[in-house]
Order: sequence, then C-alpha cells, then structure tokens
Amino acid sequence: MYGPGGFYLRPEGPAGHFRTSVHASPLFAAAVARLLAGTARSLGTDEVAFVDIGAGRGELLTGVLAALPDGLVVRPYAVERAPRPPGLDPRIAWRAEPPAGVSGLLFANEWLDNVPVDIAETDPDGVVRYVLVRPDGTEELGVPVDGPDAEWLARWWPSAGPGSRAEIGRPRDEAWTAAVATLERGLAVAVDYAHTRDARPPFGTLTGFRAGREVRPVPDGSCDLTSHVALDSCALPGAELTVQREALHRLGVSGGRPPLSLAAADPAAYLRALAAAGEAGELTARGGLGDFGWLAQPVGVALPDLIAPPGTPASAARDPGTARDDPGTALRDCRP
Repeated sequence: MYGPGGFYLRPEGPAGHFRTSVHASPLFAAAVARLLAGTARSLGTDEVAFVDIGAGRGELLTGVLAALPDGLVVRPYAVERAPRPPGLDPRIAWRAEPPAGVSGLLFANEWLDNVPVDIAETDPDGVVRYVLVRPDGTEELGVPVDGPDAEWLARWWPSAGPGSRAEIGRPRDEAWTAAVATLERGLAVAVDYAHTRDARPPFGTLTGFRAGREVRPVPDGSCDLTSHVALDSCALPGAELTVQREALHRLGVSGGRPPLSLAAADPAAYLRALAAAGEAGELTARGGLGDFGWLAQPVGVALPDLIAPPGTPASAARDPGTARDDPGTALRDCRP
C-alpha cells in the first residue's frame, strides 16, 4: 500500500477513491475541535496536542485548526506514511509515528481498518486455517491457526462453522495499545466501521475500494484493502464504545431542520442552515456514516463531558476497575 506505486502514495490521495466523514462535511472537523477543547478542559490547560493518526493529506487537521475556539493553543501532529503534501499549514508537524509523551487528543479516523490482519476460515472438517492469497487475489487455505492468534479467535471471534471466516484483529489491538501509550494524559479516539462480539459477520468484511467503487480485494497496490474493526477487542480498561450518530449528537451536530420562520426573516441564513442540516444528516445517518463505531479511551483523566455517556460518573473513566466485562454492548447498534 505504501511501496513503489502503492495505493496510498498516489497523487489524488485517499479522497480520490472513497468518502470519509472528514470529506463529507466541515461539521465533522468542527465537532472534533469541540472535543479537543473539552479534552483541554479535562486536562485543566489551554495548551494541548492534537495527533491525527492516518492523516491522509491533512484534511482533518486543517479543518480542526480552522474551527478552534479562541484562546486554545494546539500543537498539531499528522501521523502518515505518505509524504507531506505541498501547501499544508506550516504549524502541522508531519511524522511517520505518533509523538511520545504528549497530552491532548489522539484521533484515528478510519486508521485501524487499514492495519493489516490475517484472515482465517474454517475448513469442512471444522479446522480453523489461515487464508493464503496470491498476488492476483486467488486464495487457498493454509496451516491451522494456533498460538496467540487462536487464543484471540477463541475469545473475540469464535468459528461459526465450516465456511465461516474471521479477521484476526490482534495486530489492531496491539497497534491501538501502542498508539494510546504515546499519550501522557488525555483522550484517544478511534473511529471506524466496526462490529462487536455479539454480531460478528460470519463471512468477514475484507474488501477493496477504487475510484469510489467497491472492488475485489487484490493485494497489488491498485486498490484500498480494508476490513471492519473489532473495536470491542481494542478497548482498554476505562474505554467507552458508542456509535457516531450518538457521539456527534453530544458534540453538537444535529440534522434538525431550521425553523421555517428563518426562511422569511433571513432566506440566505435559512439556506445555509438547511445545507448544514443535510450534511449533519449524512454524518449521523443510520445505515451509513452514523453507524461508525467510536472508541474513546481516556488516559489519566475523565472522559470529557462532550463524549461521556449521559450520567457517567467522572470517576468511571479514571478507574480501570470500572471497565465493563463486555465493552461491546455499547456498540450493538453498529452494523458492519
């Protein structure tokens, strides 16, 4: 994906092939800016870091910087393996790895779905085996899954019988744990297509995207390779899982239609509000972007009021002992 001629190194960038919440509306970046401000309040400071993992061409960072409230000082970091794009705001530090020891908000929008994972399939005899793939995309079953991968499957994605498939999310768990560990204090948020233990897709979710279309996942660099994320297995103690429509509603993104009285009083303002309502509707729609999972992981602080579920005690986010036995229950509305 990042090798010579790799998909993510193409001049058009990811935005030339698929549409994320960042590209759908500036309302998303504005909501993240409010979350950043809420994180700063939780930290008791007006100077914080904002780390964007899987930054693409810097679109989210650019939008967040434009939406910052007065008085908040932000150190922005883009974490991306592609080269720095020309013309990017000079305040943004461009890095291949997240900075260590910072305090603030670490945000990973559609990053974990591109962290590579192995695929497993149950053969006709009930043996769970690795799926091997050739450069042209053809597959065959390999050796049985064993060791830590087998343990992960037994806990998080048990076989549904012969012919069923699973995506072994252990590398994603490890990648997320490593990313969270770079924060000294603050909040880490992962946003992605997701599923939970009580609703795993029986045949997996591996697919490809090219030029706005879903295509066969061929590992030759010609398309994006992606699969949905078992966010419940990524969650560390103290985390909260929800879906995007709920998270964005708490962050002030509403698809409510503006009052008709505004149309008579200020037609231009009414049209702007109507357009914003449409964009908010897309960001929070059931069956679409609104079904994305949000994993919020506090580090040394309580969850900001803007993201914490209503009625959550502040101590619940600070004390690892309050973590749920089944963190996936809060994501039951999220469908792959």
